[in-house]
Amino acid sequence: MLKIIKVQPSDLATLLTISKKTFYDAFLHLNDPGDIEAYVTSAFNGDKLLSELTNPLSAFYFAMLNGQSVGYIKLNYSSAQTEFQHEHGVEVERIYVLADQQGKRIGNQLLDFAINTATESDLQYIWLGVWDKNFNAIRFYERNGFKIFDSHPFTLGTDLQTDLLMKRELLPT
Repeated sequence: MLKIIKVQPSDLATLLTISKKTFYDAFLHLNDPGDIEAYVTSAFNGDKLLSELTNPLSAFYFAMLNGQSVGYIKLNYSSAQTEFQHEHGVEVERIYVLADQQGKRIGNQLLDFAINTATESDLQYIWLGVWDKNFNAIRFYERNGFKIFDSHPFTLGTDLQTDLLMKRELLPT
């Protein structure tokens, strides 16, 4: 049975490992290896992740299966959001599942957890950015009620890419 637990600062090594592995698995075959390495070095280093992990307006959660971390999600609230920084919304900045664990609805359970958490907090919407060439992820979010509402540039190493911004309105509890 899948358990979703809050990541603690003492879990930094595990968070670093799964962050790098899932990002490489998701994007290395679609991008220049140098751009991937530059991004991973910048985004997934110990100091940066620890700073994000200890930010009271962000929260990381592990998806745990048989005592092992098989995925994670990062939620940003208020001014921790990468854009908008609206107090009535929450950003899903990252949601990743290990490649060998995909197809088990772990991503669905992480996203449902985020939606339920936001709804219980009386937030009005949940949003995220997704690479415009990540067609499987776009379809996944659309199936879960997200709609494209904008786009923004995203730099991966030296490669300027486009992220689609997707939002799901939440019903009041």
